Amino acid sequence: MSEDTVSPYDEAMEALSSLITKRSRADKSNKGDRFDLLFDYVKILELEEPIKQMKIIHVAGTKGKGSTCTFTESILRNCGFRTGLFTSPHLIDVRERFRLDGLDICEEKFLEYFWWSWDRLKERTSDEMPMPTYFRFLALLAFKIFAAEQVDVAILEVGLGGKFDATNVVENPVVCGIASLGYDHMEILGNTLGQIAGEKAGIFKSGVPAFTVPQPEEAMSVLVQKAAELDVNLQVAAPLDPSLLSSLHLGLEGEHQYLNAGLAIALCSTWLQKTGRVGINYLNQTTSLPEEFIKGLATASLQGRAQIVSDEFIESDNPGDLVFYLDGAHSPESMDVCANWFSIATKEGYIVPNNQTYNDSKALHESGQNAPFGKKSTQILLFNCMSVRDPQLLLPRLVNACASHGVHFNKALFVPNTSVYYKVGSVAPPAADTQVDLSWQIALQRIWENLVIAEKGRDAKNAELTTCEAVNDDTEKGGNSSATSTVFTSLPLAINWLRDSARKNQSVRFQVLVTGSLHLVGDVLRLIKK
Repeated sequence: MSEDTVSPYDEAMEALSSLITKRSRADKSNKGDRFDLLFDYVKILELEEPIKQMKIIHVAGTKGKGSTCTFTESILRNCGFRTGLFTSPHLIDVRERFRLDGLDICEEKFLEYFWWSWDRLKERTSDEMPMPTYFRFLALLAFKIFAAEQVDVAILEVGLGGKFDATNVVENPVVCGIASLGYDHMEILGNTLGQIAGEKAGIFKSGVPAFTVPQPEEAMSVLVQKAAELDVNLQVAAPLDPSLLSSLHLGLEGEHQYLNAGLAIALCSTWLQKTGRVGINYLNQTTSLPEEFIKGLATASLQGRAQIVSDEFIESDNPGDLVFYLDGAHSPESMDVCANWFSIATKEGYIVPNNQTYNDSKALHESGQNAPFGKKSTQILLFNCMSVRDPQLLLPRLVNACASHGVHFNKALFVPNTSVYYKVGSVAPPAADTQVDLSWQIALQRIWENLVIAEKGRDAKNAELTTCEAVNDDTEKGGNSSATSTVFTSLPLAINWLRDSARKNQSVRFQVLVTGSLHLVGDVLRLIKK
């Protein structure tokens, strides 16, 4: 593409990409990383007063913070408020991080606020006060967008940790939430649950009420101590009792979502009460929930979490022959949850949740939950995780949890992520002559092969589908293939192999679980959705 045909949006993505630091997230000098600069940036963008006026709900946690924010936004939108939601990461487009009234901000508004903020910061920054880093810029942009769009409520999901997170420039939120705590980002946040809880509790503000979910004792005692120091009234929100949904289902799948929904209900009730909003009878949630709350919980949706999508590009008589089950799980606990969901969702007669898009549920309906008799299904894993994760913990949890439901993967495919960490919006595949480093994927494959050997009683029906000749052309380019696993040099090659396999085996339904990394989930969605 010649210089003069770069779209204004690509130009913004190029500028944004320049803020991504090449430094590893595990670099110890990240600690605090001149947090005080954020307050200077806020001044430059004239956001001090607007942030003070904003009615904010601030949520941290290891797992479930994104789901909690999604439920919270959906409930308050259904109560009639103008909502702003800031979450991370994005899966396909950076605009997903900024939602107004439940929808991604439109390109036109995004560009207007982006360049307004960018130009002001560029003018005023220097060697002593450099441009903000990538996530900090996005958080500042969220404040600018929500202030300009005059939202009634801003729901902010912490990016990483709490104490030194860019969202923590907020000094007077209406209410704070801490979702489930567990082990993640230990390279930055500390090695014990207590240390991790201490980082997350960094969002507590003096006298501002806070809620959490039931936590392991070590984490809970730190939260309680930090709350006491700041005169924070910390309460434990009870998980939602499913009978209160008056026969509807939560919009987000999985048992653990009742925890997140319970937290969201507590946050919304407190927000309504503290901001003096009347007219909604929300306080007695133990025996009943307001209509608006029920509707909000039932219609909440989150891309890349327990999402089912049939391949929209496969040229086949039956598009349901290749169905992707996408879940961005990347911690040991979330692997269990993901495996349970996948095992139930791939069973005959599974009811599609009411928030799946029409195409998804229509294809599923055709695909097989009411499939023609005699259609066998085979389960395939498509996996990658970041090298700061421990696959020795993740893969066994996934395999064992699936096996406990009688689900065994016929084959596992390992791929490098397509989206480059230091470039936003770019999914250009590496040039043909680029040597792709597959050492991490080969290490994942080795762990997998050892698991397969260890897993006794592999389902015999899967043995006949060890189609691995289709990858021979790729093997020469550095792919590694065996009967039970393959390393591909790129994601598009893996998707093509799946499409070929589905076309060649018309009597079989391919059910592909995509997990281990939200980046991978986003890359797959780009390739399979029109």
